[in-house]
Amino acid sequence: MHYRYHDSPVGRLLLVGDEAGLQQLLMEMDERPWQIEEDWQSAGAELDAPCRQLDDYFAGRRRRFELPLAPRGTAFQLAVWQALQQIPFGQTRCYSGLAEAIGRPRAVRAVGAANGANPIAIIIPCHRVIGRDGSLTGYAGGLARKALLLQLEGVQSPQQALVF
Repeated sequence: MHYRYHDSPVGRLLLVGDEAGLQQLLMEMDERPWQIEEDWQSAGAELDAPCRQLDDYFAGRRRRFELPLAPRGTAFQLAVWQALQQIPFGQTRCYSGLAEAIGRPRAVRAVGAANGANPIAIIIPCHRVIGRDGSLTGYAGGLARKALLLQLEGVQSPQQALVF
């Protein structure tokens, strides 16, 4: 497993991946320090592509990431994270809409929990999920970062971009 730190407009990021793909993209949070595993190695060129694509995204030159991803989670979480990747740049969805998209319309709370457990922030765009009333509901990276990411994608008011 390789890891790399990367500076971005939303703060310092930690990227973790191996030959299967990117497994984690975490934002620095004071209350949750990163845990670098003993067997992880500092990346050389292994994580250049995700870093370049993130830089392009933040510069407004990229709307879709084209990277091999290898998040680890339950079958339910993986289904939610796959559905998140289907939300287009500059649009948002509500939790109930996401639950319906995976064929589990009654699992709204579980969808919210899976969204919050997303191990690959930004690239798997959990920031595009908002409350049914258009409110900026919880975000593991903090609401200020969520608002910044949505603004970067051209979402002036989350309610304007809400698609159920």
